[in-house]
Amino acid sequence: MSEFLSFESLSRFLSELSATVNHIIKINPAPEALSKRSRQTGRVPERGRKVAGEFILRGCGSPLIHSRNNRGCNFPRYHLTPMTENTQLSTINELFQRVAAAANPRAILWQDEFGQWQPISSGQIYQRVRALGQAFLSWGAKKGDRIGLIAENRWEWAVTDFAALAIGAVDVPIYPTLTGEQIAALVADAGCRIAVVSTRQQFEKLNAVRGRTALERILIMDSAAPPEGAVAFSQVLAGADDRGAERDPVFDALVRSVEPKDLATLIYTSGTTGEPKGVALTHGNIAANQNIAPVDFHFTPADALISFLPLSHVTARALDYIMYTFGVQVAYCSQFDKLPQAMREIRPTVFVGVPRVFEKIRQEVERRTALSPVKKRLLAWAVKVGAGHLDTVYDGRRPSSPLWKLADKLVYSKVREAFGGRVRIFVPGGAPLGLDTAKWFASVGIALWEGYGLTETSPVIALNTPRIHRMGAAGMPLSNLDLKLAEDGELLVRGPSVFSGYWRKPEANAEAFDAEGFFRTGDIGYLDKDGFLFITDRKKELLKTSGGKMVAPQPIENKLKTNLFVAQAALAGDRHKFISVILSPNFPALEEWARRHGIEAKDRAELVADSRVIALYAEIVREVNGSLANFESLKRFRVVPDEWSQETGELTPSMKLKRRVITSRYAALIDALYADEATARGE
Repeated sequence: MSEFLSFESLSRFLSELSATVNHIIKINPAPEALSKRSRQTGRVPERGRKVAGEFILRGCGSPLIHSRNNRGCNFPRYHLTPMTENTQLSTINELFQRVAAAANPRAILWQDEFGQWQPISSGQIYQRVRALGQAFLSWGAKKGDRIGLIAENRWEWAVTDFAALAIGAVDVPIYPTLTGEQIAALVADAGCRIAVVSTRQQFEKLNAVRGRTALERILIMDSAAPPEGAVAFSQVLAGADDRGAERDPVFDALVRSVEPKDLATLIYTSGTTGEPKGVALTHGNIAANQNIAPVDFHFTPADALISFLPLSHVTARALDYIMYTFGVQVAYCSQFDKLPQAMREIRPTVFVGVPRVFEKIRQEVERRTALSPVKKRLLAWAVKVGAGHLDTVYDGRRPSSPLWKLADKLVYSKVREAFGGRVRIFVPGGAPLGLDTAKWFASVGIALWEGYGLTETSPVIALNTPRIHRMGAAGMPLSNLDLKLAEDGELLVRGPSVFSGYWRKPEANAEAFDAEGFFRTGDIGYLDKDGFLFITDRKKELLKTSGGKMVAPQPIENKLKTNLFVAQAALAGDRHKFISVILSPNFPALEEWARRHGIEAKDRAELVADSRVIALYAEIVREVNGSLANFESLKRFRVVPDEWSQETGELTPSMKLKRRVITSRYAALIDALYADEATARGE
């Protein structure tokens, strides 16, 4: 991630204005306390009360705490409203028809083998989708058939997606980072007879396990000569671009014949809590979400987005659909290490990343400034100035304070340059965002519009927008959804964007819905008096101490991760006397710190065992404990010499912890933490 941020320009600027900087650092421009509204923005609102086993929100006369027809609630209704009738979607095929009719010469950008950005027009999209769809039909694909899609983010992904849906088929996006055995299991479960892969490597991985599936054809996107047993994408699309504005009425009629109730996609969950399940989403599910989620962002054809989050994840896919709906230019970045360069060249106006991306950017800013006492003090001063204007920034306004403007010129603008310098909409998605991270970015002039949703809900349930927002909240629930809370605080949701069930999992489906048809999200949450949704943690991830106290790990882990030296944190302590934590370091920062402090180590295991390193992390844990209740405070910790990642198995593609993997991998370490539990101090 270090490529994202460059402080060379800041260094030059500081050298030219050193006298000014020295003067600035001596003054104390920001008030110690935030404004009343800022404090309210960052606080955790008062919870509701329980009456006779039902959750009743203060000000509400009904246990149904959020409803599309506002039954029984008196709190203000700021909910997100749908698009106008002439822009409403009922199927994703209608979106494809809009794209095809847009006459946009640069609807898509992609990088060729020389790194040059090449455009694809809306007319070319239509002709390529038509050609691929007709190829699928010629291979015997029919309505309802499943087609596997295993690829990185690239224009061929979008064309394959549109082509499968155009003929009424169901696409099955699969992460290309999975092993061949994992991919085979999903392809077999879905019953795919056709699969589309990106590269020869992906083909060989799938072809090696082909016998375990029902696959008859594998289509490969790369333009090189296809290996034996594969069909080349270029062969299927040959001559498509030469058709110009020609339309095929038979194909168009097939596109229009798809209905909202028709299945569109099977998206397999990442398996953080067990075996992956295929989430079956219809055209109507996805369209219902698309009609409401984006309305307050006012996207236009002047906007640009870099599509880099895995399209196999529902968040990235739904985002791209929104961009196509509003004519936003979509530039595909297939490799994460190319993103910094893409930022500089595309200069996007919309940026959506998982929270870990924002956390890493913050850590990189702090790491680089820590190398210079002047930069470190300057950043601290700028963040302090910005903290006095959180509410103004979060309301989408530019503070008028001269000191804020100076801090913006010296520091905030340099952070924005990491994103290309033009981004006007920042959205963290795919995992919970820590409140400390949201506050830090607002303190450097960047408002992050957090949302909340699940694959099963297509995905958005609640969303903060430039018009309606509360820092720390998951957002305002969409107006076409009903929400209620179970006795244990679990959030349940019902509405047109909620899926009908998991693919061929009748037992799981019976558990997933209550008697009234509400989907059990598995998340613990509440709504404040104004109707903003707050999510506390995953129900299955709550830790229950032997003393009966319930501890939500994610908020504590997020607090730890705001520290420069912590990359990941995983709490332990379920059914134990006290809570402990396993820490995976931010090794670039730790190794730099070790060099400055004269610590020599032959490897990372020796580094994290050094007494000075242990003392460093003890202070980090001690600082976080200062903000925690006694029963949830961290009594013990261990720093491991491992960097957790998707590749090594500890993280999902959306950078969430795989707790079962971590618990299993560090079972001996966890046992050691509790070896003397009987005589140790507990809560």
